[in-house]
Amino acid sequence: MDFASDPRPADGAILGARVRTLTDDRPAAGAVAWRDGVLLAVGDDDEIRRHLGPATDVSDGSGLTVLPGLVDTHIHPFHGTDLTRGVDLRSARTLGEVRDRLAAERTRCGPDTWVLGHSVRYEPFHEAGIRADAVADAVGEAPALVNFFDGHTALATPPALALAGVDGPREFPEAAEVVCDAHGRPTGALLERAAMDLVRDAVPAWTEAERLDAYAATLRALAAVGLTGAMAMMGGPDLLDVVRALEARGELPVRVLLPMHMQPDTPQDAVEAALGLAHARGARWRTGTAKFFLDGVLDSGTAWLVDPGPGGLNAAPFWPDLERYRELVRRFTAAGFACVTHAVGDGAVRGALDAYAAAGPPAHGMHRVEHIETLLDADLPRFAALGVAAGMQPLHMEGLDEPGVPSSWCDGLSPGRYERGFRAGDLARSGAGVARGSDWMVADFDPRVGMAWARLRRAPGAPEHVPYLPAQALDAEQALWGYTVAAAEVTGETAIAGRLAAGLRADLTVLGADPLAVGPDELPDVPVALTVVGGEVVHRGTE
Repeated sequence: MDFASDPRPADGAILGARVRTLTDDRPAAGAVAWRDGVLLAVGDDDEIRRHLGPATDVSDGSGLTVLPGLVDTHIHPFHGTDLTRGVDLRSARTLGEVRDRLAAERTRCGPDTWVLGHSVRYEPFHEAGIRADAVADAVGEAPALVNFFDGHTALATPPALALAGVDGPREFPEAAEVVCDAHGRPTGALLERAAMDLVRDAVPAWTEAERLDAYAATLRALAAVGLTGAMAMMGGPDLLDVVRALEARGELPVRVLLPMHMQPDTPQDAVEAALGLAHARGARWRTGTAKFFLDGVLDSGTAWLVDPGPGGLNAAPFWPDLERYRELVRRFTAAGFACVTHAVGDGAVRGALDAYAAAGPPAHGMHRVEHIETLLDADLPRFAALGVAAGMQPLHMEGLDEPGVPSSWCDGLSPGRYERGFRAGDLARSGAGVARGSDWMVADFDPRVGMAWARLRRAPGAPEHVPYLPAQALDAEQALWGYTVAAAEVTGETAIAGRLAAGLRADLTVLGADPLAVGPDELPDVPVALTVVGGEVVHRGTE
């Protein structure tokens, strides 16, 4: 962009900082200035001062590091907010702790009210099994629904099942299940979306105002940890009204990429409507991706492995009709979408790559395979060869750094898969683009924590933990790259985002230390000084 003919001063600037531009021609600088939401100049203090005027908002960058705006490439800011109502059970390590928190929540809620819990892990149920009778006496006669941390399993008590009219097995057009005992009575375990929705739909809904307030609070929390963008992974045409309303209220502090989520039972008229929405956009939101699930998760036995796990677990795709999945990938690609496929098991990864190979590359951005928790050697080079990006979430390794602790993830693997888990290093060395995200509500959305996990392969601040397959660790620059340059590459926005240079968007994350110089154990504690989106300071730290 040519700024020479426009004499107006900058709207904002940061002086005296360390600037990591991630560009080849000038990788480091000391100051930045912007106008009308676009970077006006990146250089040293003297260069930037030439663009200042009396009304320029100038920030002192002493001791700070300016980065391209960090983007979470896999997150659920809306769906995740819906599913995190009630008591947080993520840190409950035993069934007793789960029961105690649910009992306290029942007391807090009072009589005749649903008891809701969220983010519980599988390990507390390792011995008892995922059964309503494991928690029923903690909530008494109150209907209760507990969502597991990964969003693929829920546990409903008998009163909740009764209110939802669930009294036996059901058939679904996808690999979902109301788990029942030998007598056909529901155990309370609900596997995958269609089964869980039977009970979720019976839970009293938020009002529209309550929903928007909750979504706005989540988005503010994203900005507070330095995120300038969020690629939502669940949603459809109805979500467009939500972001329009938030933007009208001035409560869209981060950029949001919205997906068109396709299910095996999505009606044809809904498919046709979504196909026409490739280019819908607002000031800080847009569409352009189509989302698919090709399997579930290893923990519940719903992933898809080439060689099934113990007892035949993790043996089948989520889509009973794989041809329809491949056809929708082809149609959405032709309509201008980039496709994103959830694929945990190596069978699902292979199935997604096969579909992308048949459909060809998208017009903008890159097709992506998300999660890739197991990957076979034969499929590793296909990412770079096909131009398909790997979307990986390092915090999904939580627990694998604690040998001897029961792991439902490990229990679902067939032989040899444990040594092929979360192969971020191999993918990066192969030339594949590796984008980074959190998958919140599954894991912490703080990118400082995510970058630390990518580098350590264990919990930061816990040196006593054992890194899981440390040869797959990324270095500091690769970890940062996944939240910046790679995020722009997968969305086809390299001409306007991902780096810091004149003419690119003024999306900045400003930290209290350089993430390329700070040790990974200290990185989560580095303060977020500023978050800037389109030249607007959407978060200002207090430290």
